[in-house]
Amino acid sequence: MSQGEFESWVAFFERYPFDDRSRYVKPAALVAHSMRGGEIRTMIDYLQPPVNDGEFSDADLSTLAAFGLKA
Repeated sequence: MSQGEFESWVAFFERYPFDDRSRYVKPAALVAHSMRGGEIRTMIDYLQPPVNDGEFSDADLSTLAAFGLKA
């Protein structure tokens, strides 16, 4: 693995950790939610929440979400 690839993985892990909770608990909760008739599309952000790099405020993100857009 090159140094650049390693640094990419470190940055990815900091943004989207793949610990046991993310690997096992969250997907199991998603399956349980879907089995009771829950909407899967609403749970995708639960598995991997969108990252706000400070470009938009929470109010901006809420407004975009109201129009069906993601930042």
